[in-house]
Amino acid sequence: MSKKFWLMLCAGALAIHAGASMAQAAVSTPPPAANTPENTVRQTILRLVPKAQIDQITPAPMPGFYQVIASGHLVYVSTDGKYVMNGDLIDGVKGVSLTDDAWASYRKTELAKVPVTDRIVFAPKNPKYTVTVFTDVTCPYCRVLHQQIDAFNKEGIAVQYLAWPRSGVIGEDGKPTQTYNEMVSIWCASDRNEAFTAAKKGHDPKPATCNNPVKDQFDLGLKLGVTGTPAVYAEDGTQIGGYLSPAEMLEAVQEHSTTGG
Repeated sequence: MSKKFWLMLCAGALAIHAGASMAQAAVSTPPPAANTPENTVRQTILRLVPKAQIDQITPAPMPGFYQVIASGHLVYVSTDGKYVMNGDLIDGVKGVSLTDDAWASYRKTELAKVPVTDRIVFAPKNPKYTVTVFTDVTCPYCRVLHQQIDAFNKEGIAVQYLAWPRSGVIGEDGKPTQTYNEMVSIWCASDRNEAFTAAKKGHDPKPATCNNPVKDQFDLGLKLGVTGTPAVYAEDGTQIGGYLSPAEMLEAVQEHSTTGG
């Protein structure tokens, strides 16, 4: 893969990072010792994309390569740093995507770090399944999805929302975006669920500020490869949507349930 292609691949995520989360510009994983394959891989990525946020470097399923998650992308880099590959790695025997499996495992781990108290949750009394949804209060399909929240709950599905303002946290003028401010107001409301539902119906939330997780959740979305909303994740970390109807959602969560429900 050419340097130009890699730069094009990461340009979108890096641009959002630059405007939205300078705090995450630092490498998340501790740097390995010099003259190790991990360091060679790291230097290869940073040589191609100096501002890349490298979140994980692990041995790849295929010999001679490492798997790298950086700036919302997953690529494979040879231990000598000579080759970088982008695309699905397929198990030729089982016929499954090892890349999808790697993403799911990583996302499951990272999403588990977000406390339920930082989410806006709509759940039935005894949920059978849980999905995590990165959402934006202005996105049309997010609104359609939330209009069917009772139907999801009726199917035993708990919906846990995380904030992902599509316009980012900081605008080109250097100030917080309107959508970010609206989502902060919702997360800071005395009744977050009520404020959230009202916003999904087009009502502006009452301005409010507090210690809130909106920016952290936006940054997490970038880290997990979110590029739009809604972004729906099953319990095992697999992205199952986009917008899904209640019937489609039920089928997807049953397929990816970690509880055998």
